[in-house]
This record gives sequence, C-alpha cells and structure tokens, in this order.
Amino acid sequence: MSEQELATIAIEAARERLIDLSHFIHAHPELGYEEFESAEAVAVAAQDAGFRVERAVASLPTAFRATAGSGSLHIVLCAEYDALPDVGHACGHNIIAASSLGAAIGLAAVADELDLTVTLLGTPSEEGGGGKIDLINAGFFDDQHAAMMIHPWPDERLEASCLAVDHFDVTYIGKEAHASAGPWEGINALDALTVANVALALARQQLRPGDQIHGIVTEGGSAANIIPSRAGGRYMARASTSDRLVQLRRRVDACFEAGALATGATVEIVELGNAFSHMVSDPDILRHYRSSAEGLGRRFDADDAGAAKPTISTDMANVSLVVPSIHPLLMIPTAGAINHQPEFTAACVGDAADQAVIDGALALARTAIAVAQDRTLRSRLMERT
Repeated sequence: MSEQELATIAIEAARERLIDLSHFIHAHPELGYEEFESAEAVAVAAQDAGFRVERAVASLPTAFRATAGSGSLHIVLCAEYDALPDVGHACGHNIIAASSLGAAIGLAAVADELDLTVTLLGTPSEEGGGGKIDLINAGFFDDQHAAMMIHPWPDERLEASCLAVDHFDVTYIGKEAHASAGPWEGINALDALTVANVALALARQQLRPGDQIHGIVTEGGSAANIIPSRAGGRYMARASTSDRLVQLRRRVDACFEAGALATGATVEIVELGNAFSHMVSDPDILRHYRSSAEGLGRRFDADDAGAAKPTISTDMANVSLVVPSIHPLLMIPTAGAINHQPEFTAACVGDAADQAVIDGALALARTAIAVAQDRTLRSRLMERT
C-alpha cells in the first residue's frame, strides 16, 4: 500500500473527529490571543491522535506545538482558529484548523516511511495580531523545511496576492468646551480626525497599485453640545511589499499629523500587533499541491485563465520569507458571499464546508508526501538548515 493510500485511510478514519472539531470552533468564536477553548480543542484532538503536545509555547497562552515522527525532513502545518469581531468565523479558520490537523494525522501515519517529522503548530491571532510572527521570533520555524496551510475562499486559487500590512490605532486629544456658549475655548479632536480622513481620501488617488488604506472611527466624542476632547480610529495600511509599506506609512502618518496641525490637537499613533509582510509562495511545493488538489476533483480555472489574484493579508506571508511555504485558497460554495461577511460565516459549516475540511487535509497531506518523495525538492528544502 502506498504512502498516499495510508495517509488517506488515516484521514478518513478521523473524518468525524475533524468535522466535529470544525463545528466546535465555529460555534465558539474567540478573538485573537483569546482563543482558549478553540486552541485547547485542537491541542486535545492532536494529543488524542498520538502527537506530543506542548501548550502555551512562545509565552502565548493560546499557541501550541504538536509533533509526530522524528525524521530528517521537517514539515509544519499551521492551524488558525481566531474569529472576527461581530461576524465570528467569517474567514473559515475553523476549516483551517481542522484540515491542518487532518493533514498532520495523515502524515503521522507515514512519517517513518518518509523520514518525516510532522509538526502541527497552533498559531493564534491571524486577524491582526500576527501569532505566527511571534512564533517566528521565538524560533519555532527555525528547524522547519516547509510550511503549509489552506484557506477557505469562494474560488479555487493556487495563491493570493498577499499584501504587507500594518495595523494601528490613532488617538487625538483636544479640549472640551461648551459647543454653543464657548466653542472657541475648545480644541476639537473630532475635527482633527476628520481632517486626517479627508487627507487620506484625497491621497488615495495618487497611491500606487497595491497600496491601500482603510479604517474605522472608534471614538468621536460624548455629547453633541460638548466639543470632543478625544477622538480616534483603527486603521490598516497595505502595500505590495514590506519596503513599499514603509514608504506608504510615511504618507499616511503625515495625514494624521496634518489633523493635529490644523486643529491644535495632539495625536498618538500606536502600532497593533506585528507588521505582516508580502508573501512568496514556493513554486515547487505549489506545483505538488495543484496536482494533489486536482486529484480530488478541484479545478483551477481562474488561475489558468490568468484572472487577477485576490488581494489579502496574512501572517503566513511572514512565514514564507523564512520557510518555503504555500497558502492556497480552497473553494467552498458561498452563494456569492465573500470572506468577512456574515453569509460567509454561515457557509463555513454544513456539508460542503465539512467536505472542504477533508479535501484540505487530503490535499495538504498528499502535497507533503509528494514533497518528501521529490528528491530534488527535498534536497533543496533541507539545504536551508
């Protein structure tokens, strides 16, 4: 019996547990770095499957490392499980976690035959904080030769165009005053934020392709008859590369400084989490993924037609700059909904989503097996250590 057949048998035997895990995470949405129930559920499932599990690694309470095998080629599968505010699992991280666990189970079944060490890494807070970057900084990718995961999407795509991104809060401090009797005595923090947002809006027409700015107002005053002494927002800046992001931030920050200068308010910019980089997918690993996914009936018509890649940001991009990586998009039927919409949340459970869990696990496991058996690629990957 071939290694692919043995891995398939192991994944199919775990089908019910994997789907139950996906449903559990979906029903218990938790924000980044607070995924206590979800992280523990994945860690327990890995432990029950025979993995050696270390919890709270890298001083992160909701990160873990689960390992099987002791071979010379090290492959890591990344499990995400954080949700979004208000809309829950509208990015399908429940499917990601379950499929990565399933792939790890399949690979563990053939680790000895393929001289593999298989790691399932629980990576918190992909939606902004960047748990994978914390784990990179703590050395948890240092001994890995390849990193993989899949991401649910409305279309089947080999890769996305992953933009580098910063997340940050902006706060203006002014001075209260009676809005009718003595507005001239105040310093309007909301006006400062308004000036900044207008400056950002005007700047957009001169941005380079791939540069993006977006944000929300989180605070704008306490009463209509009081000059707002405090106002603020949460923002993201994206660019095609990390170097371009540094340049874009200079312009963005100048817009916020303009708001302070125009009104007399003071401004504070606080960075949130880690800066996400651009992504570089490994073409040879991706070639094996395509073959494995097509063997399951998946089709890449949009890629073959040369359709523009969707633009996203992910801390898996940072991983790709230190370990050869792939982050393909796995189609689930969404009736026209896209990620981060409530309708996408609903599409992440049900028969089609459950099959995506299994297909994702099978595609990743078969990809890793093909990588391990590709002598040229295996040699290249192992040279990095």
